[in-house]
Amino acid sequence: MTAHTDVVLDPRDPHDALGPDPVATARERIRAAALRDGALGQVGLELELHLVDLVSPAVRPSWSRVLELVASVEAGAALPGGSSVTLEPGGQVELSTPPRVDVTAAVGSLLRDERVLRAHAAELGLGLAALGADPARPPQRVNPGARYAAMEEHFRHLSTGGSGLAMMTSTAALQVNLDAGPAAGWHDRLELARSLVPVLVALTSTSPWLGGRTSGWHSMRQGTWDGIDHGRTDPVATGDPDDPVREWVDYAMRAPLLLVAAAHEGERMTPLTRRVSLQEWLEGAAGLPRPATARDVDYHLTTLFPPVRPRGYLELRCLDAMPARWWPSAAAVAAVLLDDPQAAAVAREACAPVADRWEAAARLGPADPAVRRALETCLDVAARRVPAALASPVGHLAELVASGRSPSSLLREQIERSGPLTVLLEHARPDDDDDLAAGAAHR
Repeated sequence: MTAHTDVVLDPRDPHDALGPDPVATARERIRAAALRDGALGQVGLELELHLVDLVSPAVRPSWSRVLELVASVEAGAALPGGSSVTLEPGGQVELSTPPRVDVTAAVGSLLRDERVLRAHAAELGLGLAALGADPARPPQRVNPGARYAAMEEHFRHLSTGGSGLAMMTSTAALQVNLDAGPAAGWHDRLELARSLVPVLVALTSTSPWLGGRTSGWHSMRQGTWDGIDHGRTDPVATGDPDDPVREWVDYAMRAPLLLVAAAHEGERMTPLTRRVSLQEWLEGAAGLPRPATARDVDYHLTTLFPPVRPRGYLELRCLDAMPARWWPSAAAVAAVLLDDPQAAAVAREACAPVADRWEAAARLGPADPAVRRALETCLDVAARRVPAALASPVGHLAELVASGRSPSSLLREQIERSGPLTVLLEHARPDDDDDLAAGAAHR
C-alpha cells in the first residue's frame, strides 16, 4: 500500500461536483484514469521495509523515532536514485523510485537509495528488514494518520481474525510499476499480468512467519489478504477484449468504501463499519452524511488493493518485499515477462492454466505442481531475456527454485533454527549486504 497525506474534501466545491448523474460521471472518471495509451519500457519500483530498533528489536520504534529517520534523510543530500520516502501504518518505510527508462535503471536507483536509507537508520540505532512479513512482532499501528486510524477501525469490523491490522502493520511489498502500453494491447497485457500473479507470489514470498507465528502458508502476506473483503482485494477480471477497462470500472463501483473523508477542516475521517459500495453512495442509498464528490471517487481508488491495479500504468502489487540479494531479480523477472515480446509469449502460454491459482500459490508456493511448472518456464525464459546487468542474479534465483527451494523455504529454515526475532534482527542489521547487491548498486 502507498502512504497518503490526510485530505479534506469540500463537497460544496462546484469544481468537484459529480453533476446530475453521479453514477455515470464517476464511471467515466474511473475509466479515464485507468490506463494511459503509450509506449512500453519505463519501470518504477517501490520497496517497503520494516523499521527495527537494533537494541530492542521486539519493540516497534515509536512514531517519534520514525519521524526522526525521515528528518535525517530530508536533512541530508537528496537520495541519489531520486526515490521518495513515505511511511506506512506499522512504521514501515517505503522507497519509491521515479519512472526509469528500463528495469536496470530502476533497480540501480532503488539499490543506491536503499543503501543510503540504511546508513541514515544505522546512525539512529535503527535497522530495516526487507521481508514480506514481520516474522516476530505482533501487529501494531504506530502511524497516527487519520487515514490509517479509519482503516484500522474499518478492518476491525470487516476483516477476519485480525487480518486487516496484520496487512496494514506487519507486511511489506515490492511493487513493480510498468507502462500500460498501446491501447490496442491493453486486454492482452492485463490478462497476462493477472495470470502472472500466482507465479510472482510463489517466487517472491519472504513471509512464512508473521507476528511470531506461522500458519504453514508459503506466503502469509498473501494469506492476510484472504481475510479482507474480497471485493477490495481479489484480482480484476480481464473481461471484454473490446472494452478492457470496463471490468475495472465495475470492480471499483462494487467495491466497499473504507472511509468518508473529512468535509471541513478539523473534522475526522469517518470509517465505514458496514459494507457500503461506491455505487450505493453515488445513488444516495447508503445513508452517509453527505453526497460523494469527484475527489471521493479518486480517493476510493487508492483504497482498492487487487494484485494488479491500473493507475494510468500497471501496479504489480503481489510481490513480497525481499532482501537486496533477491529483489532485483524479482523486479527483473516481472518486467521482462510483461515487456519483452518473446518472454511475454512464453509466459502467456505457461501461466494461462494457473491464472486463478493465486491462493494455491500463497499456500503452497512451488510445491503446487501446476504453479511450479509455470514458474520454472517463466524463470527459464526470463533468465535468457533479461538485460545483461541482471542476467546473473536472475540465473541464481532460477537455480534456487530448480533445486526445490525458494526464498520462503530458506527463511522458514532460518526461523525454525534461530527463532523469528533473531531472523528479523539479522535482516535489519546494517551491513554491506552481498557482493551482488553492492555491485548492482554501482552499475
